[in-house]
Amino acid sequence: MPEETDESPSVGPECSTESGNGKFPDTRWSLIVSARAENSVIVSRALQELCQLYWMPVYCYIRRRGSSPEDAEDLTQGFFAQFLQRQDFSTVKSEKGKLRSYLLKSVSHYLADQFDKRNALKRGGGQVVLSIDQASAEEGYQSQLEPRDDASPDLLFEKRWAVTLLGNVLNDLRENYDKQRKGLLFETLQPYLSGTAGESPLAEAAATLGMAERAVRVALFRLRRRYGEALRAAILETVVDPAEVDDELNYLFTVIRQ
Repeated sequence: MPEETDESPSVGPECSTESGNGKFPDTRWSLIVSARAENSVIVSRALQELCQLYWMPVYCYIRRRGSSPEDAEDLTQGFFAQFLQRQDFSTVKSEKGKLRSYLLKSVSHYLADQFDKRNALKRGGGQVVLSIDQASAEEGYQSQLEPRDDASPDLLFEKRWAVTLLGNVLNDLRENYDKQRKGLLFETLQPYLSGTAGESPLAEAAATLGMAERAVRVALFRLRRRYGEALRAAILETVVDPAEVDDELNYLFTVIRQ
């Protein structure tokens, strides 16, 4: 068996999104769009999970459009309350099936409607549909303005989408490593995934872990592979057509670099 190395890119090797019968499997978003799920509880849970992922991007978008933190929180809750109640997602096709594009267009229309009617939700007057800490939401918004404060609402939405998605993937990996009692291994090698380790040699990680450098290289290779697979799986859940995963991955890293 050939020796594993750490030469793979940080997103890991490509993993197939095709099922055993040669057809693409249903994703969480494709089930919602096509209403193929027989169990409404499954659809409801899928919508809740997807909305949780996009709450912060929508909040940042609304804040950048000029709303106060309090109004932005209420408008975000109001938008998702309306989104969760909708049954018609036929317009998704016009956005090429991407949940990211669909939500950005939808929240823009929602704000126009709210401002035109002058009936934006008042503080404490709406139903809380997703549990979000407002202080954390505002902190997340402010963090996206640095080092540049001229970002457009659209760019801020997409930057927060990318950061949130990557953060969720890393948190899931961290929990998985913790369950295997490998938390120190993950925390030591994580900077080599994000690039924050810079030119730090693996010898330093090996010393921290009390492992041979060769063993650390193998561990890093495996972590990168799992990270790539987990990231692809996370993006797969937000597109209708799995063939769009590679384009979304490329776009995600383009946004992160901006």
